[in-house]
Amino acid sequence: MNIDVSIIIVNYNTCRLTVDCLQSVYDSETQYTCEIIVIDNHSSDGSVEVIRERFPQVKLMANQENTGFARANNQGMEIASGRYVLLLNSDTVVQRNTLETMISLMDRRPELGASGCKVILPDGSLDKACKRGFPTPAASFYYAFGFSRMFPDNPRFNGYQLGYLDPDKEYEVDCLVGAFMLVRRETIEQIGGLDETFFMYGEDLDWCYRIKEAGWKIYYYPQAFIVHLKGGSARRRPLKIIYEFHRAMIVFHRKHYSKQYSFLVNGAVYVGVGVKLAAVLLRNALTPGRRKQVPVPSLAAAGEAGTHSESNAEVRL
Repeated sequence: MNIDVSIIIVNYNTCRLTVDCLQSVYDSETQYTCEIIVIDNHSSDGSVEVIRERFPQVKLMANQENTGFARANNQGMEIASGRYVLLLNSDTVVQRNTLETMISLMDRRPELGASGCKVILPDGSLDKACKRGFPTPAASFYYAFGFSRMFPDNPRFNGYQLGYLDPDKEYEVDCLVGAFMLVRRETIEQIGGLDETFFMYGEDLDWCYRIKEAGWKIYYYPQAFIVHLKGGSARRRPLKIIYEFHRAMIVFHRKHYSKQYSFLVNGAVYVGVGVKLAAVLLRNALTPGRRKQVPVPSLAAAGEAGTHSESNAEVRL
């Protein structure tokens, strides 16, 4: 049987989230054929046993160590057979028409290397990462130091999160979010998989950069959406998560921008990341360790997901 889309989900100690995500995929109403590949990064919460029992049709690969988000997705791509590959976070809830709408878009638009749908957070707001510009030094500066929030409708100060664009309209963009990224197989064959230098952050930005560099278009299409349970926890974040987030900024800049800018600009970028890291570490140390439950919004198919406390960072670590 020909497979239209291979859906790759990376799991790390988020059994309940992954089960809900898988169920939402199987509840989809679509004419397209799909295979689901779950890569477990050495979970200790019984995820492997539960997934095997409840979803025997899933292609499940159980790693003996935590290989990281990029490497795990690459493992899934190595065994994927679909015309398209969908990277899907385990902390997401797919709506019944999401797959049908997005695959149909890609079939109609052969110039698109990748596409992403609208992504909604548990409180009903937009996950702004679902449509982004590249984090150039200027765009990163305006974002990190609050200019984008002070001038939300000014394109100059919103080059990263593109806050001046109506989230209910479709656009060609620079970057999508790895929580939902539908990529054409020909594109992957041309540019390769995710860069495993990125352990758990930044790999989606890097992939989008390489997709556009190869001449493909990247498209944001809000006619379909998913619910992303990102931010379901307000507790203190592990130091490794903070470190990897900021390390990804340095890796991305060195790889794609350092040769384009002077040593003064590069130095300012690295110092800026260091200052931001110090500020986040301080704020994190002052944050209580208690979890805060956040309910899933009452959206179609999302209401069945229940209430979750796992954070997106834990999903990817």
